[in-house]
Parts: sequence; C-alpha cells; structure tokens
Amino acid sequence: MIRTLQKKFTVTAMIAVTVLLVLLLGGINLINAVSARADSAELLKNLAALEDFGPAPQIASPSEGGFVPGEGGMPPLGEDPGGGLFRRGPDAGDRMSALTFTVRFDEEGELRSLDLTRIADLSEEEALALARQALSSGKGSGRIGALRYQVVSPAKDCKTVVFLDESRQLRELLRVGAISGLGGLAAWFAMLLLVRALSKKAIRPIAENMERQRRFVTDAGHELKTPLAIIQANTEAMELMGGENKYSRNIRAQVRRLTDLTGNLLTLARFDETAAPPDRKVLDFSALTKEAWESFRAPAELKRLRLQADIADTLRLPASEQQMRQLLSILLDNAVKYCPEEGELRLSLTKEDKAVLRIRNSLAQPIEQPEQLFDRFYRADESRSRETGGYGIGLSAAQAIVQLHKGSISAACEGGTIIFTVRLPLS
Repeated sequence: MIRTLQKKFTVTAMIAVTVLLVLLLGGINLINAVSARADSAELLKNLAALEDFGPAPQIASPSEGGFVPGEGGMPPLGEDPGGGLFRRGPDAGDRMSALTFTVRFDEEGELRSLDLTRIADLSEEEALALARQALSSGKGSGRIGALRYQVVSPAKDCKTVVFLDESRQLRELLRVGAISGLGGLAAWFAMLLLVRALSKKAIRPIAENMERQRRFVTDAGHELKTPLAIIQANTEAMELMGGENKYSRNIRAQVRRLTDLTGNLLTLARFDETAAPPDRKVLDFSALTKEAWESFRAPAELKRLRLQADIADTLRLPASEQQMRQLLSILLDNAVKYCPEEGELRLSLTKEDKAVLRIRNSLAQPIEQPEQLFDRFYRADESRSRETGGYGIGLSAAQAIVQLHKGSISAACEGGTIIFTVRLPLS
C-alpha cells in the first residue's frame, strides 16, 4: 500500500514538474525566437532603408575622414536605435557584422549591379537567381530558406533586393534550445531523484492512517464473527425447543445481513492490502459465467423476471477463479435484488479487444449518478433501499476485484434499465 501511494505521489509530482519545465523553457525559447526574428526584421529594414538613398557607399580610408560614394562596402551608420529588455534593436556592430548582399535591377528587369562583398560562399549566379525568385513572388518582403529579403525602389527606374542571411541567428536559436533542453532534462532527473527520496516521508501520515483504518476493519470483522455465530446458534436452538416464529426469523435474517457485511468488509480490506490477485491461472470464463447464470435462475424466476443470456464460448483469461466467482455473484445478485417484479434481466459475454461482460436489468426508477454505485456505502435513494438487504459495498468489492485483474467496470443508465460493463484482459 505504501509503495502504491509512493508511486502515485511521485507520478503526480513529476507531472507537475514536467508541465512547469515545459512552460518555463518553452516560454524562454519562444521569447528568444520572437525577439531574434524581430531584430532580424528590424536590421533588414534598416539596411533596406539606406538603399533608398542610392547605391551602397564604400568605406573610405581613415585619412580621407569618412565615407564616399562607390560600389560595394558598408552603408553609412546612423545612431543606435536603443531598445528594451527583449529587443535592443540593431546597432552599428550588428550592421557591420550582418551577412547581407544586394542585387540591383533596372526598370526593364536587367541586372545593374551585384554587391556580394559581405557574404561568402555565394556565387553571382546564385545571388541573381535568388533575387529573380524574390521579384517573381510579387511580395515586398519574405524569406527564401535562411535568407530574409526586402525589395526597395530607390528610384523609378530601378529595383533593389536586399538579402539578410539569418543562418547565424538560426544556429544560435538551435544552440540555446539544445542547451535549455539538456538543462531541463537534467533538472527533471534531479527532481525525480529528489521526489523519490522525499515521497515516502511525504505520504507516511496518509499511509499510516489508511493502515489504521484497514486494521480496524479487519479486527472488527474478526471480532464480529464470534458473536454472530453465537447468536445464530442460539436462535437455531430456540427454534428447536420452541419452534420457529417471526422473531426468530427476523433474528436469522439480520444475522445473515451482518455476516454478509462482515465478509464484504474483510474482502475489501484484503484487496486494499494486496496488489495482485492470488492463485491466478488461465480459466474458462465462459463456463464460469454460465455456471453463475444458472445458479441465479431460481431467485430470478421467483420474481417472474424475463431472462436472456448470450455467452460466447471458450473465453479464457488469467484470473483468480475464486474472485471471478465472487465478481459474478455480486453482479448477478445485485441485478436480481434490485430488478422490479416481472422486470427484465439480460447477460452477455462477448469477445472484443478484451472479454466484455454486460449485465442489464430493469429499474423501478432511473439512477442519476450510476458511477457512484461503486462508492463504499453509497445508496441511490429509491432503487437501493435497506429493504433489499444490501449495505452498498458489494459493488465496491466488485470494482476492487476488476481493478486487481487490470480490468475496468462501469455503470450506465439507459431509459429504465441499468447496465454494468466489465472489461477483462484475455489470456
């Protein structure tokens, strides 16, 4: 039990840690990518704006004191635009280190000039093809691969395509993403070790409380067995001496109820204590279901119920035979007990991806929340009154048996009927 609680605590804590790391690192990388993209767009816009003043000037020698017009080189630098926390804007260093090239066309679309002085590994033919592709798109700006471009018209008789290579920015983004991802993974495993180390201490009060409850139920159940047996024996002795009467019948009926309650409580306590069904073997669930169905025919016919069974042959599954008998007995007893007089009771066992058992019976009144029937001591007001003799824990025991066998059980109301569906893995 402690191990199960520890596992659930660890899984829950690590889900929270995973969500937190994904949101944190994803947000950081997203902000970084958006900021880098905005900076690149601003830098390209800055470079393209300078083309509106004419051909790119050429850097003059320091003795000449500044820039002079010419082909190629670096455009004149304006003031640094400043920026904010996430966007500082392009400065002089960014413009000088930018991998950029320009292609100029005349009004007839013929090449006027190429400036490839600030980009390597790009031939004139490739640059011209990229520029023509950008012009043919009809867009004022866009992207071709890792190249961002912008088309400007410094004069009516020419067009200039300015390209900015963003390969370095993309590599930096990937590097930051990889580093943050590896860091997040390392943090995740570190948190896993820490959570596992602290989980046992964290769930100890809950585990101790559950253990005390389980021990109380077990001890109380065993303590009740002796007085119940004595009451039953004394009642039978009284009937032998004085004959049966309504009082002795009531005593025997209540003793049977308390005996059943004690047995179910002890069963639930055993299920809470163990994590695997005992004596698991491959059994013929079809034959077991047919046998249980026949055993409940007599009480069902006493209520004049309309019976229908459709049981597939030779469905085998790994399970405890004793617990499967108990499961079928609980479900069929529940169906017969709460089905109104002259109602309908149907059972089907089919093979799908799992063995699927469905038990459907009529109801006097529909149940609003049928899934709550599996809660311990839960009762639906109208259809599950104490007059039927139940205590509301039989279905809890059935659910525990199914879960112990890695299956599922559900309840649903359709019109005036309730359907219990059990899915169990096949062998």
